[in-house]
Amino acid sequence: MFRKLQLAARFLSQSTRLMVGVPDYDNYVAQMKLNHPDQPVMSYSAFFRERQEARYGKRSCTTRCC
Repeated sequence: MFRKLQLAARFLSQSTRLMVGVPDYDNYVAQMKLNHPDQPVMSYSAFFRERQEARYGKRSCTTRCC
């Protein structure tokens, strides 16, 4: 029972982070180890900065919103 509650809490936490735009570092690390074991894994702070830059860094708007 406790294990199911833990999994549910983890799933809700991950879903909430993704809804507000916070990337999931644990998934990034798992994917890097699985798909690119020869490449170094970024630290959490470097990963967070890179994700913020990818999302908000480009100031040129590609849609007609501006």
